[in-house]
Amino acid sequence: MVNVGGASMSTPVIGHQYPAKRYSLNRASLVTYANASGDQNPIHQNEDFAKSVGLPNVIAHGMYTMGLAATYVGELAGNSGQIRELAAKFVKPVVVPADVDVELEISAAVTSVLDSVVSIEITVMCEGVKVLAGAKASFTFEN
Repeated sequence: MVNVGGASMSTPVIGHQYPAKRYSLNRASLVTYANASGDQNPIHQNEDFAKSVGLPNVIAHGMYTMGLAATYVGELAGNSGQIRELAAKFVKPVVVPADVDVELEISAAVTSVLDSVVSIEITVMCEGVKVLAGAKASFTFEN
């Protein structure tokens, strides 16, 4: 079964659009992610440094963004252990200004169903801008 917004769908069909989900990021969540991942690059925490290297502001870790996409796919699959593939290209940074919650909106559509494997195209947007390109995943489901 595939979890769709809290309901289950027994057999996914090509073209099915999964509901979008929003994930909030802020400076505190970037610090938490940096501490958990060990990635203490100052572009993710120090506004002056980020701007000194040409960025508009502090940016989220690319793998944090990818991890949120993985969380979304795991929720669709009902279990992150069902994920067989997850891939994307980072195309735009997720800018996280001070004292602001930034939202990622993640959605997906079914591109193929073969035996017990669902393949999806994932859309990850931040403030109307696509931040991941070619994002796709596949996961197994039970009939």
